[in-house]
Amino acid sequence: MAGGRNSKTVKKPIEVFFWPTPNGLKISIMLEECHYPYVIRPVVIRKGEQFEPSFLAISPNSRIPAIIDPDGPGGRPISVFESGAILRYLGRKIGKFYPSGRSGVEVDSWLFWQVANVGPVFGQVNHFRNYSQTKVPYAIERFVNEAHRLYGVMDRRLAERDYLAGRYSIADIATWPWARSFERRGIDIEEFPHVKAWIARVGKRPGVRRGAKVGEELRAPDYDLGKDLEAHKILFGQRALK
Repeated sequence: MAGGRNSKTVKKPIEVFFWPTPNGLKISIMLEECHYPYVIRPVVIRKGEQFEPSFLAISPNSRIPAIIDPDGPGGRPISVFESGAILRYLGRKIGKFYPSGRSGVEVDSWLFWQVANVGPVFGQVNHFRNYSQTKVPYAIERFVNEAHRLYGVMDRRLAERDYLAGRYSIADIATWPWARSFERRGIDIEEFPHVKAWIARVGKRPGVRRGAKVGEELRAPDYDLGKDLEAHKILFGQRALK
């Protein structure tokens, strides 16, 4: 079991179906920040475990992360998939990093900005720049330029505040695991000093440090996805399941 502190109220650990990707780390960071108990259920995505029926029953889109909360609404177990939905669920359940009212609306805006823009675009940069067997200059330039634009959006936003929605929130938790790996996206972080300071500021938080290390032992230190042709077929060659 990872995370959590002793409490007078016994909390049932949340099951986290996980691989140490930026999206997976969002959830381990959130739970560490909240000191909420959880257990990791590794899903080895390069081997196709995300397509097994038992996982599809929890995450119909065959993507990590997903969770099962044994103590869901009404005291009944509930499963949640999609990282943004999980963060909102945990924020409401635990009562941390997800305010109500106008502040909550602002958090939602930046959370959805991350899941609709940062994650997809940065993921495409990773694919075409680092993983693709065939280098496509137009695709690399297209997505690196868009990633550069998004770092600019963050930099302007953070010029007048410490965190994306003013106070530290699930919007920062969602964005930080992606934004910190700027080198992999061909981004010169010196162009974005406010983002650089924010990456350092968030990264100093004890819960973030703990959560970001979850699953390190699952990755082989010399593994190179760019050279694993079988994993390429599994991760990048899927069509509709029947």
